[in-house]
Amino acid sequence: MFGHFVEDIRDHMDAMLAFALKDMDFEEEAVNGVSAGWHPINNGKNTEFALEPAAPKHSGHSQKIRIYSNDRCEAGIGQSVSVRGGMEYKVRIVARAAIEIRRLVCEITDPHGGDSLCSVQVELTSHNWREYSFSLTPSRTLEGAQFRLLISSEDAEWRDSTATGILWLDHVSMLPADSAGIVKKEVVDMTRGLNAGMMRIAGNYISAYHFEHAIGPELERPNMINEAWGGWTNKYFGTDEFIRFCRDVNNEPLICVNAGSGTPEEAVQWMEYCNGSAETPYGALRAQYGNPEPYGVKYWEVGNEIYGPWQVGHCTAEEFAYRYIRFAKAMKEADPDAVLLACGHVDPEWNRIVLDIAGEYMDYLTLHIYHGFGTVGIRPDTPKEERYKAIVSYPEITRRIIDTTRELIDRHDKHRHVKLAVTEYTTMYYPNTIRQGLPMEHTLEAAVANAANLNEFIRQSDLIEIGSYSDLVNGWLGGCIRVGDHYADQYRGKLPGWSGRSQTVYGTPTYHLMKLYANRSIDHVVHSETECETYSADGADNRHGESLRDLPVLDVVACVSEAGDTLTLFAVNRGLKAAETEISIDSFPADSNVTVWEISGDDYEAINSVFEPERIVAREQSVSAQQGRLIFKLGAHSVYAFEFRR
Repeated sequence: MFGHFVEDIRDHMDAMLAFALKDMDFEEEAVNGVSAGWHPINNGKNTEFALEPAAPKHSGHSQKIRIYSNDRCEAGIGQSVSVRGGMEYKVRIVARAAIEIRRLVCEITDPHGGDSLCSVQVELTSHNWREYSFSLTPSRTLEGAQFRLLISSEDAEWRDSTATGILWLDHVSMLPADSAGIVKKEVVDMTRGLNAGMMRIAGNYISAYHFEHAIGPELERPNMINEAWGGWTNKYFGTDEFIRFCRDVNNEPLICVNAGSGTPEEAVQWMEYCNGSAETPYGALRAQYGNPEPYGVKYWEVGNEIYGPWQVGHCTAEEFAYRYIRFAKAMKEADPDAVLLACGHVDPEWNRIVLDIAGEYMDYLTLHIYHGFGTVGIRPDTPKEERYKAIVSYPEITRRIIDTTRELIDRHDKHRHVKLAVTEYTTMYYPNTIRQGLPMEHTLEAAVANAANLNEFIRQSDLIEIGSYSDLVNGWLGGCIRVGDHYADQYRGKLPGWSGRSQTVYGTPTYHLMKLYANRSIDHVVHSETECETYSADGADNRHGESLRDLPVLDVVACVSEAGDTLTLFAVNRGLKAAETEISIDSFPADSNVTVWEISGDDYEAINSVFEPERIVAREQSVSAQQGRLIFKLGAHSVYAFEFRR
């Protein structure tokens, strides 16, 4: 049976983190002397702002603010922030000050009404760098509140000369008290609901990622450029934080090592950091950083899309195969029980070469199956109905890719043991088909396509043991969990929207689909037969040669629980009209009461949003079967799970 529903933490993890402030280490370029994530606050005539070197061992910059006593002024920096009333926020500041500056005011205000939601006065105790921690509790919820750090010369007197009236800030963070470590509580709760089994950390950035940059005291970690996507790689979510998140959501970790700019030696060091005893060099580091017990990471992926020119370390299949062997030998020598995944491709020629050269050294071959533009040529000008028909042909395209790969695996004894791990999959409308700023990836249409694809994964579960949906939160195509209304696609999950509801966390239709599937008792596939109408999709741009003519409107798969007391039938109606169906259970003496879950809607372009976060969800009902026979109407473009018990 299908081994692991997996979620993918890729290049854009900022949205899942609970920090309320951005640019916490003043790493952005200066605008009028102030780091770009902040804005100046100043009512004096001579106040100076500048970025200067960071505190010892820290990265980014320090933000310098200098005021003059004869100005009798107030100055500082601020940024817009969304806060919840009554929530305690833990504020952490690293600062130093000239001896004349003895206190700092930290406050959250309403920039429109001008009133203060909360305020703390911090006594500054040293001209040297010190860390200050305190709490703020806003009196009410406010989107677009102002977080402000201020110093004043209004009631002070000093001789204005060299190095007077200066405050330096090196780090400023604000974390709600209900966060799970540094991750949003809502994200943890919703991820638990997915019952994923495994969590993968990878993506394009991993091919230029060095794990040592994101371990140890977080303020001493370097700021790292994301070489794949631009911007910064979040240094606060490193190996230890990833493992904690996996444990918080009861998932097995899957780590993709850097096989682009990295080396086998570095991969072994990462393994030792995760799994070595406290007597090993890197295990001792892990213990020093507060985690004495080994993490026991079992699954290791070598190489992320190395076949692509968008990847650091891009190479030919032959070059990768020999590179993989070097990694695999070193990693298996370090841990003979490690389970290794090698970078595969939907191009069979790549897989043939990699398997023939390195197949005996791998446990899994990976595939990334993005269905849409790359498989059936979906474009912004594709007619709506034709687009729908092509998108919901996802299982047929996946079947062709898997069957072709299966034939290659079975060609030789030395790699006949290899299983498949589809470590990235989703629908892909790229170039995007943005509708009023809302990505197509979030639609009911996408959920119907992903459901049919999951059915194919289940049918092929003798070979596919790992399937990882891309992405978990926000992300470049739009994760199944959405935080606020940050847009996906060409904005790579970074551009905020306009709703004023940035703290709303909700699931897309595909989230509810995966939650439905992952929480059913489906240990073994059982035989089923389907008779139904057919439809045809335009196969002109089909890159894999699969006929899209006369496809069954209904995509159905049946599973039974390990105990044999539950039969689950997944039925996807890919048609554009409702279907009256008869379900007959011949060899499973079930009770008359049947539980049905339905994911449907009147419009296949319907989405969940910050305004309607539960427009498309799985709705449960009970129906009655008579002697193993059930008459049921399947709505158009809809997904169902029928659970029979005995």
